Amino acid sequence: MIIVTGAAGFIGSCVVSRLNKEGITDIIAVDVLRENDKWKNLRHLDFVDYLDREQLFDFLEGAANIEAIIHMGACSATTERNAHYLMENNYRYTLKLAQFAMNHGARFIYASSGATYGLGELGYDDDEDNIHRLRPLNMYGYSKQLFDLKARREGWFKNIVGLKFFNVYGPNEYFKGDMASVVFKAFNQIRQTGSVRLFKSHRPDFKDGEQLRDFVYVKDVLEVILFFLQNPDKNGLFNVGSGKARSFLDLVNATFAAMGKKPEIIFFDMPEHLRDRYQYFTEARIEKLRKAGYQKEFASLERGIEDYVRNYLLKDYAHY
Repeated sequence: MIIVTGAAGFIGSCVVSRLNKEGITDIIAVDVLRENDKWKNLRHLDFVDYLDREQLFDFLEGAANIEAIIHMGACSATTERNAHYLMENNYRYTLKLAQFAMNHGARFIYASSGATYGLGELGYDDDEDNIHRLRPLNMYGYSKQLFDLKARREGWFKNIVGLKFFNVYGPNEYFKGDMASVVFKAFNQIRQTGSVRLFKSHRPDFKDGEQLRDFVYVKDVLEVILFFLQNPDKNGLFNVGSGKARSFLDLVNATFAAMGKKPEIIFFDMPEHLRDRYQYFTEARIEKLRKAGYQKEFASLERGIEDYVRNYLLKDYAHY
């Protein structure tokens, strides 16, 4: 049996779908469903039971034959200000799950975040010996960093896998609100207004729209997760990005192209309260992932966006 947390969310629901494509249906889907529509991400999936997050540990007390826990569940809002909530939801809950998995011989794969790198002033190297030097910019990033640090201090990375996701985009993200990807937001701006709004640059070394991010297609993320699930001897903390930074202009132009439309971009001033906390460059170093044996190529930004737009967004937000 495999437990997937965050199973109604963006990446979690895609994980369950990818497992289903492998013929795996002995899955417990765990999430928190309240007054939103993310339950729709569950409708096409095949799993044996659904549990609320608060029910999971009661279930685990009597569970046997748990092969793996794929822990994608967390508060992913970088704007969340409730530090207590983030500590309990992102740090403490992950800690308890990891301890259960290691005590019961289950595979444990969890979502860390590229947000742990802060402004990137120390680079984007996923070497576990250097993560204590990182300074996340927000409480969300710190809640992820704290568990990474705990795992490093306790020596758990010999037995578990942490995945530092960069800017993930793709199907099933439809219910993320403000935390949805720039691709999703650009698509909807184009459909509604014919244009896309982007922040101006407020640094002389970057032109407007040429701020850089590592955008990674969710289907590539799923292949990485499946690789570690199928290779239990591979453990550690790994970046999961394309390994190639691309500009917001590249992203928007690719979205217009996938929609068969001529680009129309409007630049506007970034709010002042964001300017000293805005990342102008992120790029995952993926040498460690390659050294672990993962050799599949990551989709180019253009290819990923074309697939997302034409096969999902333009088809009434079809699900993966």
